[in-house]
Amino acid sequence: MLKTLAELERRREAARAGGGPKRVEAQHKKGRLTARERLDILLDPDSFEELDMYVEHNCVDFGMAEQVIPGDGVVTGSGTINGRLVFVFSQDFTVFGGSLSERHAQKICKIMDMAMKVGAPVIGLNDSGGARIQEGVASLGGYAEVFQRNVLASGVVPQISLIMGPCAGGAVYSPAMTDFIFMVKDSSYMFVTGPDVVKTVTNEVVSQEDLGGAISHTTKSGVADVAMEDDVDALLRTRQFFDFLPLNNRDGSPYRPSADDPARIEPSLDTLVPPSASKPYDMHELIRKVADEGEFFELQPFHAGNIIIGFARIEGHTVGIVANQPMVLAGCLDINSSKKAARFVRFCDAFSIPIVTFVDVPGFLPGVAQEHNGIIKHGAKLLFAYAEATVPKITVITRKAYGGAYDVMASKHLRGDLNYAWPTAEIAVMGAKGAVEIIFRGKSAEEIAERTAEYEARFANPFVAASKGFIDEVIMPHSTRKRIARGLQKLRSKRLENPWKKHDNIPL
Repeated sequence: MLKTLAELERRREAARAGGGPKRVEAQHKKGRLTARERLDILLDPDSFEELDMYVEHNCVDFGMAEQVIPGDGVVTGSGTINGRLVFVFSQDFTVFGGSLSERHAQKICKIMDMAMKVGAPVIGLNDSGGARIQEGVASLGGYAEVFQRNVLASGVVPQISLIMGPCAGGAVYSPAMTDFIFMVKDSSYMFVTGPDVVKTVTNEVVSQEDLGGAISHTTKSGVADVAMEDDVDALLRTRQFFDFLPLNNRDGSPYRPSADDPARIEPSLDTLVPPSASKPYDMHELIRKVADEGEFFELQPFHAGNIIIGFARIEGHTVGIVANQPMVLAGCLDINSSKKAARFVRFCDAFSIPIVTFVDVPGFLPGVAQEHNGIIKHGAKLLFAYAEATVPKITVITRKAYGGAYDVMASKHLRGDLNYAWPTAEIAVMGAKGAVEIIFRGKSAEEIAERTAEYEARFANPFVAASKGFIDEVIMPHSTRKRIARGLQKLRSKRLENPWKKHDNIPL
C-alpha cells in the first residue's frame, strides 16, 4: 500500500511540475504566472478539485512518443469563487507551448459537459501556441469539439475567457463565442493570422501588440471587453465580475446584502443636465449615484464610448446598465455602439438580468462611412435585442430622445415596463432647429427663429409623450434611484413569453 501511495504522489508531482523548472522560470520572466498559480488566485483557497491530471497525448509521430507529460498542457477541474461553483480550464504554456492536442481538447470538453449538466459557469484561461502541429487534423477536430460546446452552452451557462498569453489561428474562435473576454496588457494577444502571414500576404508590417494586443482589441475591434494590467489584476477582477452573474439561465442572480438605502435621494442629480442643450455631461455620474454603493463594473469602456454598458446592483440584485454617453459623439448611436449594446442586452435577457436604460440620444450618427458600412443593419441589432428581451426593462430619459433612436433605446413601444423621463427630457422626431427648417423651408431668418421657439415650447419637454402614455411618469432626477428600485421590486415576478420559434433571425 505504501508503495502505491508513493507512486501516486510521484505521478502527482510530475503533473504539477508541468514543463519543468526551466520553462516555469521562462514563464515567470515574461511576467506571466503558471496555469496552476493562476487557478490559486482565481478560485477560493483549497476549493479546486482537479480532473484528468494524468491524461497523456496519444501522438506517436515526429518523436512525440518520447515526449509525454501528464496533464498534456491543460489543467481542468472545478472550484468555487466566493463559495459559488465554477468549472475551469487553464492552459499550461510550459507544456508543449500550451498547444491543443486531441486529449487536451477532450479534457476541456469534459468539464464543459459537466458544467452544462449541473448548471455552472465555465471560465477558460487561454495561454496556448495553437493547434499541436504534430497531431495534424486530430488537433483541429479537437478545436471543433470545443467550439460545438461553446455554442450549446451559450445562453445556458455564462462563459468567460481570460486571454493570458498567445491565442492565435483557430484558437481565437472559442473565446469569440464566449460571453466575455478579458485580456492582459503587453502579455496577451489574439489574431487569426500573425504578423508574418500578414506581411507575406498584404505587405503590411505590424507588431503582435498592434495587430491583436489587449489595447487593440479593447479600443479598435471591440473583440475583448477589458484590458487588465497583469495576471493578478485579471484574476482578481474576474472574481469581482463573477459575483454579478447567475450560475445558469434558470438561476437567479446572486444577492449581495446592501446597507445602501433603496430610497436614497440624490439632490446633485437635479443639476446634472446642463442648461445648454449642446453642453455634455458624464453619464457615469448618474449610473454611480443610482447603483448600490456606487459600484459599477463597466464593460468595453474604451470601445464605442458613446454608449456605456456594464453591471451594477440595486437593492443587492444585479442589473444590466445601458446608457448613452453625451461626452462622446454627443451620445449618438453608431455601428460600434449598436453592436456593443445589442450583445449586452441579449446576454442580460438570456440570463434573466433586468435592464436599466438611461437615454440621452440625439439620433443615429450621420455619414457616408456609417451608411456604407451598414448602420441600418447594425442599428437594427440593438432594436431587435431590446424588442426581443422579456426581462424587466426600466428606461429613464434624461435629456434628448430624438427620432428612430428614441424608439430603439428601450421605448415603451418595445415593451418597456416602466418608462420615466426627467423634466429636462425632449422627445421628438428631431431637434427644434432642424425640424423648423424642414417644415418652414424658405421662410425668413426671423420667422425661422420664431417658429423654433414655438417648436421648442411644444416639443422640448416630456409632456407630449406622457400625454400619449409613452412615458409612465415624469420624475424628479433626485428620486431616480428610488423609482428604479421600486420598479424592480414590482417587476421581480414578471412573466412574459415570446411566440414559439426554433430561433429568431437577428439581423447579423
